[in-house]
Amino acid sequence: MSFSRLSTLVALALAATQLVSAAVPKRVTCADGNVTANKACCALFPIVATIQEQLFDGAECGEEAHSALRLSFHDAIGFSIHGGKGGGADGSILAFNETETAFHANGGIDDITAGQFPVFQATGLTAGDFVHLAAAVGTANCPGAPRLQFMFGRPPPKAPAPDLTVPEPTDSVTAILARFADAGFNPQEVVALLSSHTIAAADVIDTSIPGTPFDSTVGTFDTQVFLEVLLKGTSFPDAGNTSHPGEVLSPLRGEMRLQSDFAISQDPRTACLWQEMINDQTRMQTQFKAAMAKLQVLGQDTRKLIDCSDVVPVPAPFKGPITFPASFSQKDVQQACRQIRFPSISTVAGPAPTLAPVPGS
Repeated sequence: MSFSRLSTLVALALAATQLVSAAVPKRVTCADGNVTANKACCALFPIVATIQEQLFDGAECGEEAHSALRLSFHDAIGFSIHGGKGGGADGSILAFNETETAFHANGGIDDITAGQFPVFQATGLTAGDFVHLAAAVGTANCPGAPRLQFMFGRPPPKAPAPDLTVPEPTDSVTAILARFADAGFNPQEVVALLSSHTIAAADVIDTSIPGTPFDSTVGTFDTQVFLEVLLKGTSFPDAGNTSHPGEVLSPLRGEMRLQSDFAISQDPRTACLWQEMINDQTRMQTQFKAAMAKLQVLGQDTRKLIDCSDVVPVPAPFKGPITFPASFSQKDVQQACRQIRFPSISTVAGPAPTLAPVPGS
């Protein structure tokens, strides 16, 4: 073998070794034994432990976990790709909570901001980092949820977001899609973000029944909400018969439907996107994670942020599949999308359930 050929082979071998080394992510072992891809993330592990203990009762998927997720959305959506609508995912809703909790669309947010504020102050994080880390950690407590991305290093917020940037349950589908488009989201991403309602409950739409869940498996991050919104009997109340605008009648006792969820499930622009989520846990997880990754850095210069997603706990897997609640079946589905086949879903045995309010609401 000639020397030149040998030199070429050695060079190729070294290049291949370098490529393999580059493909293997570097890991850092923190002083407390946790492992991360970036040393700067080590400081977050004790903060995550504090958040779990002081906000989420030791890692529960409860009212506080959903409220933390809701807070991150209400914080970030105050943004426009055209400018002039706030700083996006900057934590302004926590830092300027007296201003932003007074907005009508932020009704009920005052409880979670009051709970988070002293914990936030003790951590030394910026408001934006705290709000969006707490949302990722709280969501991770819910079985079936994706492990959300967390980017670290947001600067402090400069000012409150303006009012009228958060879509409301009484808004039309056209208005909701337009507000999301103004923030940079397409209809598929809108439906994906509504996956959060699987662990949600209503407190302020009807204050006489606080903690009313949006689906029958409120402690699990699954596609049940996409199924149950379609059950027949879910209809808009007559305007003269309700004092709770935004609420939709549900055939399940103890359950609430948002007017906007029902409208989106029936609108030709979004009905098939809604139906495709049903009983497709992987689709829901993947699309929700991607949409949240986009939401949680709105208005931020991502070149200046550090990916610390590995400090977020790994959620327990979904044990599924979803089912029709007892006494319901496909004959009860109000199907708006006929272009695709409706998934085959079994029914739980027994009498029709009555759902209990979510504890802590």
